[in-house]
Amino acid sequence: MTAPATTTAPGSVPEAAPVPKALYVYGITPAGVRTPRSPGVDGAPVRLLTESGLCAGVSAAPPRLRPRRRDLMAHQAVLDELAAQGPVLPMRFAVLSPRTDALLSQLRSDAAHLTAQLDGVRGCVELNVKGTVVPGHFADLVRRDDRLRTLALRTRRRPDYEANVRLGEAIALGVRREARRAAREVVDRLAPLAVRTVQGATDDEQVLSASFLLRSADEPRFREAVAARARDCGDRLALSVTGPLPCYSFVDPRPSSPAGR
Repeated sequence: MTAPATTTAPGSVPEAAPVPKALYVYGITPAGVRTPRSPGVDGAPVRLLTESGLCAGVSAAPPRLRPRRRDLMAHQAVLDELAAQGPVLPMRFAVLSPRTDALLSQLRSDAAHLTAQLDGVRGCVELNVKGTVVPGHFADLVRRDDRLRTLALRTRRRPDYEANVRLGEAIALGVRREARRAAREVVDRLAPLAVRTVQGATDDEQVLSASFLLRSADEPRFREAVAARARDCGDRLALSVTGPLPCYSFVDPRPSSPAGR
């Protein structure tokens, strides 16, 4: 079929060809999944691009992309629908592809790597465990720590501002040290229950942040183990569990560049 010829009036500027719109990318799955019914970011309908045995869930990219709660929830809802059908390589919020052909080309060239990544998370979920310092157990800590006990007695006998500050700093340091030790014990107990474990960033208050890749069938046993650890170290470390989540921490959508590139 031949497209009809177009004419341009003398002196007029030829109409520019339409610029291909960027795509918002939610995740990559094996081919054959159903298109998510949930509206995507900015209310855009979601569609699937299929290439080399893979599907990419996409929608039209909005003119302005901001992390509004409704868009974050829409992103998650699309991923949840994809994950309910099988393994998915989730993209974090605000991943864009400039054109449809560019995304299809990436699926084609990276097919072996992406397929291996999907096989690695098949039948799995991600759970994140966080632990924050419990500040209230300092009395027991002082009783058990000879240095702190000596410092506390000295401060009680000769109280002054600087002595109180030194004691407070020493106690805070000791409390964090105990919490960090408890965090290491938690990871040591939970890691054998997981396929893989990734440690995240921590600070002086949140001393534990770890993601665990679990077989879906092992999730109840894992939660029971977290609850047991929470009882054992609850005077030092407050534990929380988030999930199940898409396996953000255990996928790498792009293969490593060959040496020299």
